[in-house]
Amino acid sequence: MMQFQHRKMEMDSLTRLNQLHPLIRQPAIDAYNEAVKNTPIGVHPYITETYRSFAESDKLYAQGRTEPGEIVTNSKAGQSYHNYALALDFVLLVDGKESWNVDDNWMIVVKCFKDKGFTWGGDFAGSFKDYPHLENKLGYNWRQLLALYQVPSNFIAGTQFLKLNDQNTP
Repeated sequence: MMQFQHRKMEMDSLTRLNQLHPLIRQPAIDAYNEAVKNTPIGVHPYITETYRSFAESDKLYAQGRTEPGEIVTNSKAGQSYHNYALALDFVLLVDGKESWNVDDNWMIVVKCFKDKGFTWGGDFAGSFKDYPHLENKLGYNWRQLLALYQVPSNFIAGTQFLKLNDQNTP
């Protein structure tokens, strides 16, 4: 049963990683595979979220403000790198149970992603640390991304992905 659970978690994680922007997708998959390889038996990284729609961001932002629950984000729609498929969140599964403990195993995962160019939410300046969060902004801030998002010709044809960096050349 545990073997099946690990395979399903891995498939779920890879499905989510494949929803990332094409420019960061493969580095994220490589980092994830490295993290799986480097965490001990019984410890498994699990990708909980990658792409998030603007509507989903608005709903999360309302949580703890105008809706019940705790505040889980400071980003409104358009302000989250998840909206542009440039971020992911993870948790560790330890013996099949979610663990949010930022311990040595957590840092193995963080290091694998940092080695592939991602920034960790635990390194954010200020009081809000987002420990499950990793992002690769490709040199853009959210205001630049939001401005690009407003122009339909800035999307890769047939996708929700913005043309970024060298993808903007005709």
